[in-house]
Amino acid sequence: MELIIIVLLLVIAAEVTYLTAGQLRKHRHTRRDQHPMFMDTSVLIDGRIVSLARSGFVTTTVLIPRSVIGELQLLADTGDSDKRARARHGLDVVKELQAIKEIHVEIFNDGVSAPEGVDNRLLTLAKQHQGSLCTIDYNLNKVAQVEGIRVLNVNELTKSLRMAYLPGETMELELTQKGNDSHQAVGHLQDGTMVVVEHASAYVGKTMKIEFIRSLQTAAGKMMFAKLVDAPAPKNNVKNSEKKPAVKGRQPKPQPKRPQQNTAKPTQKRQKRRQTNEDRMVDLANS
Repeated sequence: MELIIIVLLLVIAAEVTYLTAGQLRKHRHTRRDQHPMFMDTSVLIDGRIVSLARSGFVTTTVLIPRSVIGELQLLADTGDSDKRARARHGLDVVKELQAIKEIHVEIFNDGVSAPEGVDNRLLTLAKQHQGSLCTIDYNLNKVAQVEGIRVLNVNELTKSLRMAYLPGETMELELTQKGNDSHQAVGHLQDGTMVVVEHASAYVGKTMKIEFIRSLQTAAGKMMFAKLVDAPAPKNNVKNSEKKPAVKGRQPKPQPKRPQQNTAKPTQKRQKRRQTNEDRMVDLANS
């Protein structure tokens, strides 16, 4: 009798566990579909969404409208080789997204074509299904923001993830300690990135203007190298023209000034005045 009761309890526990797990999966799937993400033609042609989806940052359901596929097909049949290649690349991106197991991709059947325009169709679908819009189209991004639609812009994401400072940019940085080499100094950015400044060991403890040279990505994090910009000369560099203080008890004797030599070249003799007829007569009379 006790064995039968134990078996019944195990069966009941298994059924409860199965039903609970099913409800959780259903709830998670329903919650994920509440805010789907609609793909634009531009983001499919761009192709960077594939790397973003593989990294696991895309967690919601991805809906690609049939009108977007139709627009890609129309561009793939055009005579322009550039547009044809880009459109075919966009269709390949759709296949790659469908092959990723981490995300759920569906082709939303809204019609082959959109008489009002694909952009207007995307805005309408995002509003109806309370979803977001993934695009890199600048004008579509602005219109969606005006209409209160959430926009996922790959360009803005890339810009926010890029390095805060690129080689050639300048900033003022506080040098906190010396580096591994005797001529180096080390400072840190606000995000903790270490900056190694060349030939700056004499300015540790000061805030100097630096220019970034290069960056190095390591397993421990990011490191940047920089150089000083318009650094003042060290104080120990004394010019030779400065007078040294006289030793106490020995006053330097004033030396008499030597008369300046007249270096002016002797003036040339004045040319004789041209004689007139009267002068010749006087000379003749004197002779």
